[in-house]
Amino acid sequence: MRFDIITLFPELFAPFLAIGVTRRAYASGQVQVQLWNPRDYAEGAYRRVDDRPFGGGPGMVMLAEPLARCLAAIRAARREGEGAQAPVLLFSPIGKTLNQAQVERWAASSGAILLCGRYEGIDQRFIDAHVDVQISLGDFVLSGGEIAAMALLDAVARLQPGVLHDAQSHAYDSFSQALDGLLDCPHYTRPEEWAGRAVPAVLLSGHHAEIERWRRAERLSLTARHRPDLIDATRTAGRLSAEDEAILAKTLQENTAGLL
Repeated sequence: MRFDIITLFPELFAPFLAIGVTRRAYASGQVQVQLWNPRDYAEGAYRRVDDRPFGGGPGMVMLAEPLARCLAAIRAARREGEGAQAPVLLFSPIGKTLNQAQVERWAASSGAILLCGRYEGIDQRFIDAHVDVQISLGDFVLSGGEIAAMALLDAVARLQPGVLHDAQSHAYDSFSQALDGLLDCPHYTRPEEWAGRAVPAVLLSGHHAEIERWRRAERLSLTARHRPDLIDATRTAGRLSAEDEAILAKTLQENTAGLL
């Protein structure tokens, strides 16, 4: 798959693409990343890419024309290979919040053109003419779309075959289908006791069925305490058993008692 990134700060991506386990996806070409600076497509001695907003107000707005030329160059480069009609994705507060289900769809796609906004935003006319999808990381504001682009790339890259040491690692991540959309359980490693805190005995028992029951109970309890909305979604999807509901009832009782 190929991701073309339109950014005024391509240098931000250099360490990201070369460090960490996901670098394998980029080095192998499983996830191809091309960086494009719209300043290279701006006119004039100063290569201006922004201007003051009509109607007044603070900040600057990214100009439509340099972005349009940059996008045209990307389309031309893509026609030489595959994915010439890749969607243009803008990271924006009005977009749907990115979740694991969306990440999995992007991970199975042929890629996209990622548009990283800056300043007060992008001329709306360019958005109306060229943007196909808008995505948000949450209800907060970043200085630009680069961090959001890195978040999507990282989430997609780690799902590619051979990127993680253990091919099953991502199958049991929080929000995954294998966990029915729940949060993952706590994890422990050596030593068996640290600072007076012991590893739960069941994890040392070697009894795999009991260990899995413990993990399921912990996932349910943890999700109920911190993300009850995920419990509602899992229940609506019909993925909770009678045993699961009993665990949740006990968790609710304990939480209620703790508030008294």
